[in-house]
Amino acid sequence: MDFFTGFFSAFGGVGLAYLGSALAVGLCCVGSAKGTGMTGEAATGVIAETPEQFSKCMILQVLPGTQGLYGIVAWFMVMLKIGVFGGELAPLTIEQGLAMFGACIPIALGGLLSAIAQGRVATASINIVAKKPEESTKGIILCGIVEFYAILSLLATILMVMMYNI
Repeated sequence: MDFFTGFFSAFGGVGLAYLGSALAVGLCCVGSAKGTGMTGEAATGVIAETPEQFSKCMILQVLPGTQGLYGIVAWFMVMLKIGVFGGELAPLTIEQGLAMFGACIPIALGGLLSAIAQGRVATASINIVAKKPEESTKGIILCGIVEFYAILSLLATILMVMMYNI
């Protein structure tokens, strides 16, 4: 018996739904940790020289962390859909489990990659704070452009989860 046959026999559709939602939250959080970490590293140099720029640096650091929240939203939506919080877990077929797994892919990949990309933009935007603190809003706007694609990924996941009947 290979791994997949064993997995499907043991966990079925519910296991696939759990796996998809776990990947959504896990990958989004990994991306957010990477993005906020690299931005925080860059911010420490600015804050060491000009502590009054802490709030501007902190805003830039927080932005790549939103994807972790989006992953939690996706996880929560799937858990609601399959009845985890309602007291009775829905008996999912393999097809239904695959549908929930597939619905989690947009935010899992979109969240991971956009959080890292946004971390790079936020890290570069720390240079704005260092050289022209009064122009820091421009860095926030640049980060917002990347954020848009994370939001689209979350929207795709939410719509697919909501539209599928279990």
